[in-house]
Amino acid sequence: MKSSHSLREGIKLLFTYFFILIMLIIVLFPVVWTFVSSLNPGQSLYSSELSLIPKDITWNHYKKLFKETDFGIWYKNTIKVAFASSAVTVILVTLTAYAFSRQRFAGRKQSLVAMLVLQMFPGIMNMVAIYVLLNLIGLLDTHLGLVLVYAGGAIPYNTWLMKGYMDGIPKSLEEAALIDGAGNWTTMWKIILPLTLPMTSVIAIFSFVAPFGDFLFARLVLTTPTKWTLAVGLNDFISGKFDKNYTQFAAGSLLAALPVTILYLSMQNLLIGGLTKGSVKG
Repeated sequence: MKSSHSLREGIKLLFTYFFILIMLIIVLFPVVWTFVSSLNPGQSLYSSELSLIPKDITWNHYKKLFKETDFGIWYKNTIKVAFASSAVTVILVTLTAYAFSRQRFAGRKQSLVAMLVLQMFPGIMNMVAIYVLLNLIGLLDTHLGLVLVYAGGAIPYNTWLMKGYMDGIPKSLEEAALIDGAGNWTTMWKIILPLTLPMTSVIAIFSFVAPFGDFLFARLVLTTPTKWTLAVGLNDFISGKFDKNYTQFAAGSLLAALPVTILYLSMQNLLIGGLTKGSVKG
């Protein structure tokens, strides 16, 4: 009996590892192919035979990104917008979620339902209204305007996420702090926020990553080439003045993915390990 049970467990483990291997191949193949393409000479993705090791390796595409284009400026713009969007989103979402989770006021339930309903409509429906509004207040073609667009669009969904997480924090912790003389602000900053660090990290990361992949809103708001983000700038390699330069586009897309990859790898312990942290009142 033990041998047959061990055999079944071994087969299950074998299939598990096989499935993980297949998933890794599916996920990594596009990355490897993009990297190989960025090393190919010429402008076409098919300028040489498809293989894991190109026959004629060249790093010129990476050099030209910084010497012949505004790639460095686009990189700085994207990081600046990403950091600002992440910070503004975390602050607004935290305050909003705390109010909905811990306070009781008129129209609370109706406001929550309204934010939930807003998620039913895609952001592309608001593009004309956003363009007109930013133009009226003088924030069109500015990074601040783009940051406000990203932060405003992230509030409804992330507020629901943060509120659900805050609802799971025992209210006895706040009651104990209030008995000790702490006010609402002190309770929020010193008790609630440290306990919401895992969810705060998730929201911060998602908000930081969004500007790296968004093209529509960035193209709508930013019209000056020196103010573009990476998504808008890289699009010019395959549809604009750089004349269908797919290999250089591949090189730029890999470099654009570096901050996101580094962020996920550096914060994985906080995202995973932080979920197991609790609070002990002494």
